[in-house]
Amino acid sequence: MPLVNVKVIEGVFTEAQKAEMVTALTDAMVGVEGEAMRPVTWVVIEEVKSGDWAIGGKPLTTQDVQALAAGAPAG
Repeated sequence: MPLVNVKVIEGVFTEAQKAEMVTALTDAMVGVEGEAMRPVTWVVIEEVKSGDWAIGGKPLTTQDVQALAAGAPAG
């Protein structure tokens, strides 16, 4: 039983986007392992509290991720 664990910062993705991730990741795994594994392919999306995730020693917030998604430069 494959398990795909995805961690995201809270408040960045909508419920619809998370559902789309689950579908796409399941489809990707099934593409590798075969259709018979679909019923036992697990996808878990965990939300990490804004500011509890850091890159390069700098905490990353929901607002930081939203700015990156909007095309703002990192840093």
